[in-house]
Amino acid sequence: MIQNLQDILLQALYTDKQGNWDAAHMMVQDIDHKLAAWIHAYLHRKEPDRANASYWYHRAEKTMPSNSFQEEWDEIYQYIKNAPI
Repeated sequence: MIQNLQDILLQALYTDKQGNWDAAHMMVQDIDHKLAAWIHAYLHRKEPDRANASYWYHRAEKTMPSNSFQEEWDEIYQYIKNAPI
């Protein structure tokens, strides 16, 4: 069964929330889409690798936030959950 992009991105977020950063990173690192780049950026900010995160925020056309990781996770989740992708 082929998963759609929204399902994959939400699964990556859930995987990170369960504490598996590496698996979440693997799920998004090769997807060429702004929403995947946003998750990728969030993951590198959380890592922490701010230089790499900055690159991915630029690819996602987002500014690196100063809010908590949980607040950003919630923002990404809500956006993707409601995005017409």
